[in-house]
Amino acid sequence: MITWMQRHKKWLVITIWISTIAFVGAGFVGWGSYEYGKQGGVVAVVGDREISVEEYQQEYSNLYDQYSRMFGTMFNKELAEQLKLKDVALRQALQKNLIMSYGDSLGLDVTNEEIAKELLKYQAFTKDGKFDKETYIRVLAQNRMTPKDFEESLKRGLLLQKVQKLFEINPTSNEIENISKLLFLEDDISFKILSINDISVDLKDDELKKYWEENKNSYMSEVSYDLQIKEIPLASANPTEDEIKTHYEKFKIDYKHEDGKIKSLEEAREQIIKDLDEKFTKTEALKIYLKLKKDEDKFDLTQNFVQTQLPYSSENNLKIEESKDLEIVKPFFENNKYYIVKVVKKNPSITLTFEQALVQVKTDFEKVLKSKKLEEIANSTLKDFKGEEISGITRESITKIPGLEQQEAAKFLNQLFSATTKEGIVKLDNKIVLFRINNSKMADYNKTKDDVVKGTIIQLQEEELMLNLMKKLENTFTIQSSIQEKE
Repeated sequence: MITWMQRHKKWLVITIWISTIAFVGAGFVGWGSYEYGKQGGVVAVVGDREISVEEYQQEYSNLYDQYSRMFGTMFNKELAEQLKLKDVALRQALQKNLIMSYGDSLGLDVTNEEIAKELLKYQAFTKDGKFDKETYIRVLAQNRMTPKDFEESLKRGLLLQKVQKLFEINPTSNEIENISKLLFLEDDISFKILSINDISVDLKDDELKKYWEENKNSYMSEVSYDLQIKEIPLASANPTEDEIKTHYEKFKIDYKHEDGKIKSLEEAREQIIKDLDEKFTKTEALKIYLKLKKDEDKFDLTQNFVQTQLPYSSENNLKIEESKDLEIVKPFFENNKYYIVKVVKKNPSITLTFEQALVQVKTDFEKVLKSKKLEEIANSTLKDFKGEEISGITRESITKIPGLEQQEAAKFLNQLFSATTKEGIVKLDNKIVLFRINNSKMADYNKTKDDVVKGTIIQLQEEELMLNLMKKLENTFTIQSSIQEKE
């Protein structure tokens, strides 16, 4: 996964144009104590604009959240380090400030009224359907932001949007029709599929050892944790009738039917008792937690877990991953129990020995040799190959290529219709497809595809505009940074 992500990371990050603030409810991910200056410090200056530590960390947090949502529990801080996400966040912050400096030079500005209108769009800040200042401040505090910082973020985002509007592209109907005919070309082709599964190779011990030596950093042990664990089962609070009624009156809005109607006391009684039991057990767990911190109590068991097999929810596993050696995590509730976990030691990832990595090394090296041999066969047979013939295929013919899964067919067709020669090869994961274009013809214009074609034109033109604009701005505005990107 890490190799794929490194190869594609510039396309995974948020597009420079799209700069809305989307952190509310997602939480905030930092990197511990500030490494590049105290809070309120400046990490870079672009033209007359200063990039604060807070802005830089917010950029990092947004990127981290984007990757986390994309890859789930597979993504963690170690992978973020390998991807140099801090450097990506810095480059993105610099690029955005270049664009905003350009907006400044044009006299563009964002008013307080525009910021206020933008605030009203956030459902997280509303109460009873209206914007609520107390809710606004509380939600921001939960996300480790102040109103001033958040409104500055909004202001930056709105200014970026104003610059974006200057470059809005609207293709003409004639452009759409002509590009549509090109995009949906129809080809008659001959093709042949070569599979890595049909290739055999010999694995020699000395070559395996050499391959491991050259790639040993790819064979690492998992990070693991030596943990001490205390389990506190859910205990009965034995609430009185008055306690049940008092709790119901105070929190009855939390006890609802699926249709949204509030349950009666009797309907909610079972859940109320369970909630009171949990509250009671939490109090007991906190008492035990304090005793454990003072070494006045003992943990129940000691276990070691590799990172991918930590047994708790992703939220609670993250608490363990972020803890320091000998730190005790506050009680958390799962499976009708409270758990108190002490991180005795975090064992870092280390390079596996040749013997430990041998099974995976064999698998990987075998694939390397087979892929090389497969490519040699493809290149040597391309000129005279005889294969199956298909007529009238388009970019959408993903179900019409025998021997290819739809995802493979989509990749093949994309490269086929981007080819500049009549014959060639397309490399897929475990296959190579030889192709020869026998005939091509323009597609008939189909108006129902206008939206797709228009979107494609806009995307390509915007990418080209952005590339050229950034080159110009980098030569126009002075950039000074206190952070050096790592090689």
